[in-house]
Order: sequence, then structure tokens, then C-alpha cells
Amino acid sequence: MADMTSSPRPLLNRRLAEFGTTVFAEMSALALRTGSINLGQGFPDTDGPEEVREAAVRALRDGRGNQYPPGPGVPELRTAVAAHQRRRYGLSFDPDTEVLVTAGATEAIAAALLALVEPGDEVVALEPYYDSYAACVALAGGRRVPVTLRPQGGRFRLDLDELRDAVTDRTRLLLINTPHNPTGTVLTREELAAIAELAVERDLLVVTDEVYEHLVYDDAEHVPLATFPGMRERTVTISSAGKTFSFTGWKVGWITAAPELVTAVRSAKQYLTYVSAGPFQYAVAEALALPDSYFDGFRSDLQRKRDLLGDGLRAAGFEVYQPQGTYFVTTDITPLGEKDAYAFCHALPERCGVVAIPNSVFYDAPDVGRNQVRFAFCKKDDTLSEAVDRLRRLAS
Repeated sequence: MADMTSSPRPLLNRRLAEFGTTVFAEMSALALRTGSINLGQGFPDTDGPEEVREAAVRALRDGRGNQYPPGPGVPELRTAVAAHQRRRYGLSFDPDTEVLVTAGATEAIAAALLALVEPGDEVVALEPYYDSYAACVALAGGRRVPVTLRPQGGRFRLDLDELRDAVTDRTRLLLINTPHNPTGTVLTREELAAIAELAVERDLLVVTDEVYEHLVYDDAEHVPLATFPGMRERTVTISSAGKTFSFTGWKVGWITAAPELVTAVRSAKQYLTYVSAGPFQYAVAEALALPDSYFDGFRSDLQRKRDLLGDGLRAAGFEVYQPQGTYFVTTDITPLGEKDAYAFCHALPERCGVVAIPNSVFYDAPDVGRNQVRFAFCKKDDTLSEAVDRLRRLAS
């Protein structure tokens, strides 16, 4: 076999060369190596509802989904997703032609961008953004155009003029995330209406990541972009079960969209996983039918955890941007006398025994988020309390 290491051409596809190992894998490995509390990667440290877990066990035992499920997803889950959209938002989707089940929201994003973006197309995305967005745009051959959310009045806000100015004749698609990871911002009805008007005016497609749709706090509300005039036929709406039901390892996601868009995304998705998570799909179908009391209680519990961690971070000396949604808190480390979030996060395990994520990795220009650090609060109360106690060392 030829020695490939001597080849002048790199082994890795050049479109991926800039990305390297995801920061989540890097920081979670650091947590394991140092025995630190992991408030970096966004996964709960408890499982979701027992009845949902038992539904998965029942499906396994009954032989439902143990072999390849249907490519678009099992009918029970597609029907449940359609019923959820109708009950929650008044959106009507045909389970057979307008719902597609994916291997989590990450595959849904990848399949949508691979299907809808061609080399040279511009994709306008809200920055900071989840790291897979940039990689998927690159794999599709597109060019990402960031529109930066900036701190203002205690939270991150979208500049609608900047968004409008970012759209050119080469723009193919808007990539919107609300509730927004990592900032916790929930776009308002007015902001979403302006995005919808822009998309219709410039005849743009929109992919909207709404995986935190049930995790909104205080007086914020989640409004799907597809509910606005002219948007249903041009919007690919993405969500998943992992964040809502605390089963992130199941990797069950879905898209809802017009038939033409679903067909396009399915054409790409079938060559990625083809199908996945067969028995879990049946369980998630039952989870989506849980009563409102489950969703209300889950949201209330997470809001309480947000406040527990947020208060502790303030006491430790961080500036805290109060999140309206998700299960992340973004902080400013400048009051601690720190300037480099990446260096700060690598030193934090030794200083305090806590792992967090530097927001700088979510920006095209890292200096924009150089002073920002993200913490996850989807953990047990005891875990959060211990993390807060450890972080108090920074105040001294």
C-alpha cells in the first residue's frame, strides 16, 4: 500500500480542514480527564420520563423498529409530530408527505443544507452559531454569511438592518435558530415578522432550528417562523426529542415542511443514515402526546435551575446574560479580569473543577466572542450547587 502521508494532497476534504475536533468532544474529554463537573456539553445528567423510557422498552420487546423502519420515519411518529404542530401552533402538516424523521436535529440540519445549497450559494446565519452549521454549509459548498447577535440590555439582540444588509443576489437561504444556542435569546414576534417579510421579498428559503421550542422562560414565547404569512411553503422547520424529553442519546429528530422541501431533504438524508433509532421512534410518538402538565413542569424546573446557576455565576463575578430559552447561560468573563475565553475554559478545571465552553468557537471571527463563556444548567440541583460552590473560588 502506498504511503499516503507523503502525498502532497491532504487526506481530509479541504472543506472540513478548518474545523478540526468539535469543541464539545474536546471539553467533555477534559472534564473526564480532570474529574471536573461538566457544564460544557448540553446533555442532562438524569433521564426523562419513566413512561417514555418504558415505551422504548416495550417497542424493543414487541419487535417494533428492531429492523429497518420506513425511510421517512415510522407512521406513528410522523402522525404524532403533525398532531403536535397542529395542537401547539395551529400548523397543519400531512404526516405522509410533510414530515421526515431524522437522526436528531444535527442530521436534519446537514440533510437540509446538503439538499438545498449548491456551491457558491450564500447562507445567512445568526452568529454565534452551533458549530455544525458552519461545517454543513462548507460541506454543501456554500458560503456562510454571519449576522451577529450582540449584547444589549442584558441579553443578545438581532440587528434587523444588519440582517437585511447581509442578503445579496447570491443568498439562497436563511439559517435561523430560536430559541438560540448559545445565547439563550428567543426571537420576538416582531423580529420573526421582519425575517418573514425579508424572506418573502427576496424569495429565500429558510431553515429554522427550533429544538428548544419547549424551553422558554419568563414572559418569552416560542413562535414558529412557519406560522407567518408566506413562510409555510419556504420554511424547513427542525426539532427533536432530545432536549424536550431528556433522551439526547436517542437521536430522534424531524423536519416539517411543504412536500417539495421534504422530498428534497429526504433525497440527501437517505444517503446519510437512511434510517435510525427504530424502537425509539415509537417511544417519542408517545412522548409527544404527553399532557401539557409535563411540558409546563419541565420548563418550570429548568427555569429554576437557570436561576440557581445564574445567581451563582453572578456571585462568582461573572456578568450573566439572562437566557430566555434553551438550557445555557452565556457569561462575560471581563469582570473577572479575564480576556480570553478559550484559555479561561482550559484553565477552569484546574482552578475550580468545572468545565464550560468558550463562545469564541461559535463565531467566524473569534475575537467577537473572545470574552464569552457558556455554561449548561440542565443538571441535577446537587451538581449545580456544587459547581456554584467551586466557582466561588474565582471571586477570591
